[in-house]
Amino acid sequence: MKLESSQKTKKKADARYSNLAKKEALQGYIFITPWVAGFIAFALFPMIFSFLISLTKWDMIKPAQFIGFENYSRIFTEDFRFRQALWVTARYAALSLPLGMAGSLILAVMLNMNLRGTRLFRTIFYMPAILPSVAVTMLWLWILKPRDGVLNYLLGFLHISPKPWISDPNWALPSFVIMSLWGIGGGMIIYLAGLQSIPQELYEAAEIDGAGAWVKFRRITLPMISPTILFNLVMGIIGSFQVFTASFVMTPNGGPGYSTLFYVLYLYQKAFRYLQMGYASALAWILFVIILGLTLMILRTSNRWVYYESAE
Repeated sequence: MKLESSQKTKKKADARYSNLAKKEALQGYIFITPWVAGFIAFALFPMIFSFLISLTKWDMIKPAQFIGFENYSRIFTEDFRFRQALWVTARYAALSLPLGMAGSLILAVMLNMNLRGTRLFRTIFYMPAILPSVAVTMLWLWILKPRDGVLNYLLGFLHISPKPWISDPNWALPSFVIMSLWGIGGGMIIYLAGLQSIPQELYEAAEIDGAGAWVKFRRITLPMISPTILFNLVMGIIGSFQVFTASFVMTPNGGPGYSTLFYVLYLYQKAFRYLQMGYASALAWILFVIILGLTLMILRTSNRWVYYESAE
């Protein structure tokens, strides 16, 4: 009798737990319904629609004409500007990404010290990252003027000859790389959060063993913030391949000799200047595949250099 009673009690408890779990699951689905609806309406559906449009010839005036993968074939076999835009964007990413990551990490290390005024300097260095991009671009237009720009004026004090900056094909892309360093405060804040999560006991133990500043940075700091470096690296690649506002405002036609014809700027030109929406959608999907491939490659190799601290 006692065994039957305990079994019945257990079944009732299991039934209550099952009903409670179902009720909590239902409540969870109800709570995430607005997000799911927003994702379907504003992300998933536009992506599917964009892919379907990439298979058509459509100028947004006449009805779309299905042409299969002809847009993709033309991009890879006939469009030299596609190759130019991809080359410009890849060069920009190869230059700006390492400089930006290194600069933001150096700033974070400096501002992680317990010195007077560090909070003020954190705010100062972070503020440029949240300013409107168009306003920042207009400011840099003034700074990079070939004749009477602020940067050339400062170079004159150092007895360095003025540079043509965005008006010369050889200097246009470096100008954008220099301008990208303006926003390293965003990465600095993320690095700073990672640095402050490192246990101080590790540094104290290293000091007892006679480790210097460089050894502590290389053996403790870098491994402990490697997940943060991975995050900033992935986000940096995505951002560097999507440069648009600065190039559109400063060099809307792609700069001298198409030296600043960034990929997204070229995509915009095809879509809204030449009304080739199907072609532009194909360009967008190619960019998506490139970014996805680079991201997956980094994530697949991250287990070789990213250290995740055990929860135990």
